[in-house]
Amino acid sequence: MYSKQFLLLVSISFFCLVQLFGQTKNLSAPAPVYPLPTASQMAWHEMEMNAFVHFTTNTFTDREWGYGDESNDVFNPTAVNAEQWAKTLQETGFKTMILTCKHHDGFCLWPSEFTEHSVKNSPYKNGKGDIVKEASDACKMYGLKFGVYLSPWDRNRADYGQPTYLTYYRNQLKELFTKYGPIVEMWFDGANGGDGYYGGAREKRKINGATYYDWPKTLDLVRSMSPNVIFFSDAGPGVRWVGNERGIAGETNWNTITTDTLYAGKGGIEKLLNTGQADGKNWIPAEVDVSIRPGWFYHTKEDSLVKTPEKLLSIYLSSVGRGSTLLLNIPPDRRGLFHENDVKSLRGFAELLKKEFGNNLAANAKVSADTYRGNQKMFAPANLTDGNKETYWTTDDAITTGSVVITLAKSQTINYILLQEYIKLGQRVQSFTVEAWKDNHWEKIAAATTIGYKRILKIDPIAAQKIRVTITQSKACPILSNIELY
Repeated sequence: MYSKQFLLLVSISFFCLVQLFGQTKNLSAPAPVYPLPTASQMAWHEMEMNAFVHFTTNTFTDREWGYGDESNDVFNPTAVNAEQWAKTLQETGFKTMILTCKHHDGFCLWPSEFTEHSVKNSPYKNGKGDIVKEASDACKMYGLKFGVYLSPWDRNRADYGQPTYLTYYRNQLKELFTKYGPIVEMWFDGANGGDGYYGGAREKRKINGATYYDWPKTLDLVRSMSPNVIFFSDAGPGVRWVGNERGIAGETNWNTITTDTLYAGKGGIEKLLNTGQADGKNWIPAEVDVSIRPGWFYHTKEDSLVKTPEKLLSIYLSSVGRGSTLLLNIPPDRRGLFHENDVKSLRGFAELLKKEFGNNLAANAKVSADTYRGNQKMFAPANLTDGNKETYWTTDDAITTGSVVITLAKSQTINYILLQEYIKLGQRVQSFTVEAWKDNHWEKIAAATTIGYKRILKIDPIAAQKIRVTITQSKACPILSNIELY
């Protein structure tokens, strides 16, 4: 027979186990901090590096902005090879190609039935060529996504500024999205209105950028053909301009921004676009567009001015490394090829990325934390180094700060710290610090504000076995999915 004391102890233990099981079963993930990225925006974040391809009559007139009066005969590349573009991009780490199907000059790189100012009336392939199709097909061949740039401003059209032009613009969008898809991103910029040829009028025209294009109707049209397309403009609504063309996202970079007074072409908003807003009502992350050359279109005089691999790495750190996606422009030359100098730089850049980020010292490393949610394994710090982007460390709801310590198997020289938030539940972190255990004390080696999808901090090289990351301020309980050391 068991003693009454033993039976009482068993009963109490059983009761405690039931209570603990109940707590574990009912412990929920943190509530989202809105707004949140859509599935399409999340896929865009994960691309990290995309490419722009600027190619039109400007390539042959040596201009950046065509006036609109360029002859179709000007467009005469001798050796177009879109497969060379796509192959080079795929091999150097890019995920999407966005082609300038029509720039401000109005010349169309596909045989549009709605204008004569088109490749169909050029010497290229005796008018039988279609650069958009060649690019789209090449992307499919090499596993790249395809996007289109269709300038809202058209310096060739006689009816630009009138309602009939909107019908023309939308008809061309129908052509692109029905004939050359799937298309993942539609790109339109803020250059709208000014002097131009305009069918022979040769005058300056102004439009109201906030109302003229009736963007809601146009975007609804495109969504009806491609429901998951990402729209880029100064203010989104899919992704926003970063506010400069130098390749620099804000050191503080919120994916959130309030767009009720923003529109493409509105002046004086560059700083706002660069940093976003901590309390923004819309999830519209910044896309960092920059060219590998000083200009956006090919110019022979710039063959010696191609950005070096080292410069491209610096741009990577100030774009992808600050939670944005890089959109790097590589303009084909007059042959219709990526120039040898550009290709050499891209390959050097890819090698640098591999060299700097090819060996994650923290992979499966031991991690401890001063606190984690409910003391449950599903929210434990070990999730930070498990290589699974869907697991994360987080704290109880009332705790908005916390530290995690990564312990390596031995002392290693560290140059970079990479952190990622689990942004499917919102962007939260407002500030954090990084310390290294050195000479029996914690030494501060870095500090920053936002993290977002990805934050990479380049530090002075330091030998350490332990690194501590401390979230010092967060909008709600912090949620980190990944920490890497290089």
